[in-house]
Amino acid sequence: MAGVHGDEYEGQIALTRLARELAPPDIRGQIVILTMANFPAAEAGLRNSPIDQGNLNRAFPGDARGGPTEMIAHYIEHVLMPMCDYMVDLHSGGTSLCYPPTLLRGMGHNAKQAERLKRLQAAFDLPYAWVFAGGSGPGSTTRTALGAANRNGVTGIMAELGGGGTVNREILGLTERGLRRVLHALGMLPGHAPDATRGTRELHVRGSVYAHKAGLFEPFKDIAEEVAEGEVVGLIHHPETPWLPPEPVRSPYSGIVLCKRALGQVRCGDAVFQIAADVEAG
Repeated sequence: MAGVHGDEYEGQIALTRLARELAPPDIRGQIVILTMANFPAAEAGLRNSPIDQGNLNRAFPGDARGGPTEMIAHYIEHVLMPMCDYMVDLHSGGTSLCYPPTLLRGMGHNAKQAERLKRLQAAFDLPYAWVFAGGSGPGSTTRTALGAANRNGVTGIMAELGGGGTVNREILGLTERGLRRVLHALGMLPGHAPDATRGTRELHVRGSVYAHKAGLFEPFKDIAEEVAEGEVVGLIHHPETPWLPPEPVRSPYSGIVLCKRALGQVRCGDAVFQIAADVEAG
């Protein structure tokens, strides 16, 4: 599924194309495709629903008698999820952030699920993988789509694919390639001939770097660049008081930049970078 957040576009396009191009004789098993999971948000191009301001990825397990977003979450978790063995939830950095093509997965609550998650990661074959601990068992209380998958015994992964309110053709291509590779690896597209694996760099996220004042943000780092703890990674300028010096933004973490802010204007509390480190170094 895609469009859980309505301002995230690569996944919506990739799934629209997949739904149009797949022919029933090509498929083994059943594929459920939600191109615009939170339809009101996706139609409006907004992160949250314009009807009830609901964030679908914070609404699971939902409520059949709740507001529109809660009803969508309830239907996905209680009607669609029990029909599935695997879930792929496609996201991006939305309007405010940009990510490189990155798969997100847990470590698995048992050996069997861990093997399935690694298999999906290898099949999707994105340049980066964000591996996180916790929240992967059937008792998960997480209110995300991954939490819904875990509660239903479904092996679920996410992906962050670009952002900034635009569509990146290279990332879109990697998304479409990865989806077909995943379906082939699961035995659902036996006629597909995947190309050679390119490899994935596994990362743990160390934390985010935040703006502590409002202004215009000048980044000093780009995605995948190295960052040292305490290093100045950008400046916040104040054009309304040009005689004052800009505010330096320092990283409390060392590692590499996994995502960066796409917008120039910041307010206090906005994330401007996310810093990650290699799994071996984590």
